[in-house]
Amino acid sequence: MATVTASSYAVSGSACHSHRGASRREAKVNSLAQVSLNYDGLRSLNKLHVRTTRAAKTKTLLSAKSNKSGHDGVLGRIKCGMNMIFVGTEVAPWSKTGGLGDVLGGLPPALAGNGHRVMTVSPRYDQYKDAWDTSVTVEVKIGDRIETVRFFHCYKRGVDRIFVDHPCFLEKVWGKTRSKLYGPSAGVDYEDNQLRFSLLCQAALEAPRVLNLNSNKYFSGPYGDDVIFIANDWHTALLPCYLKSMYQTRGIYKNAKVAFCLHNIAYQGRHAFADFSLLNLPREFKGSFDFTDGHVKPVKGRKLNWMKAAILESDRVLTVSPYYAQELVSGEERGVELNNIIRSCGITGIVNGMDNREWSPKTDKFIDLHYDATTVTEAKLLLKEALQAEVGLPVDRNIPLIGFIGRLEEQKGSDILVEAIPMFIDQNVQIMILVSVLLIHITDSATRAKLC
Repeated sequence: MATVTASSYAVSGSACHSHRGASRREAKVNSLAQVSLNYDGLRSLNKLHVRTTRAAKTKTLLSAKSNKSGHDGVLGRIKCGMNMIFVGTEVAPWSKTGGLGDVLGGLPPALAGNGHRVMTVSPRYDQYKDAWDTSVTVEVKIGDRIETVRFFHCYKRGVDRIFVDHPCFLEKVWGKTRSKLYGPSAGVDYEDNQLRFSLLCQAALEAPRVLNLNSNKYFSGPYGDDVIFIANDWHTALLPCYLKSMYQTRGIYKNAKVAFCLHNIAYQGRHAFADFSLLNLPREFKGSFDFTDGHVKPVKGRKLNWMKAAILESDRVLTVSPYYAQELVSGEERGVELNNIIRSCGITGIVNGMDNREWSPKTDKFIDLHYDATTVTEAKLLLKEALQAEVGLPVDRNIPLIGFIGRLEEQKGSDILVEAIPMFIDQNVQIMILVSVLLIHITDSATRAKLC
């Protein structure tokens, strides 16, 4: 079992810079030839050998490209692929409360298919049957304590899925993966969430360096220092701060970059300003977190704002669509008081994709009748009738059926839905609403009676 800490990297990083008299080329060769650490029998490949092997494989693949047709583009992309580390609190199908889990579940395989080496890092909330113990542990500082975390791993659809194992995740959520990730009940956070997500960010920064992963056909060994971290939402906001303060100041991860992807501006990680000491960051980062609003929760006045810090400290800021990017900078209401910060730093909107394996009506395990483009018209009518029968509505394929699936809160447009229902409830229509949390109520008694 290996125990690795950031301080051990600081020593090796300093040693690399002690050969000031050597030429830059010689220093590079010496660095490449340095043998990585051993981890309980899982020996990391010699760094120079890794790159030589990759180059040989690329050469072989490119030779195959000239002899075979139908592979244009893929082989070339393998040669110039990036090392990408997605970090988030959800990854479908292992953990999911909303769209964040879908993105970390579906986007990494698509990028791996384009020739990139891709890893996801998320908490191990449950006893995932397909994830195995790597026997690699690291020590991280959480508040005033040193905690040991362990890494579990599985390789699916070209992606290294890494799960951070620690009691703060497993003991709170085990057996309740779909509903207890962030708090004991809806709208209530765990009191130690700042410590939980601090641990996740530090573990995510260790994983690319300490895990010797050899499941990929084209890549082997640790991911190393030349990586791009894609941090997702406020829970991972400390990652760019730790990268700068704990690693890059010591010559580690010198070329690493962080892209912060903003999925939901409404959840920013606002905490008491006095909690800054829990984060173990230098004082110069205080300004990035400093935030004052007019709300009394969690405390009145000055606060920490994790999302603000991530926006300021990351190399790029992304969000889930070009329209949402425009919305976030349009004003204080839609930017939830971060609109000026986002505008000053810049933001790029990239349309969320869809995993066509999971969301394919040809294979969907949740529908009784599969269909494709040639059978969609008749199949959807039959499925509509089956749904009507299942929920006790009159079975009639000609009646308009209006459906809403999501959280009943203003951010999802539920206020518009409530105002619209009385306008057509007396028409020949059917309405189905599937929700997880009821945060609004219908005051019109006649409308409420008809819906019930």
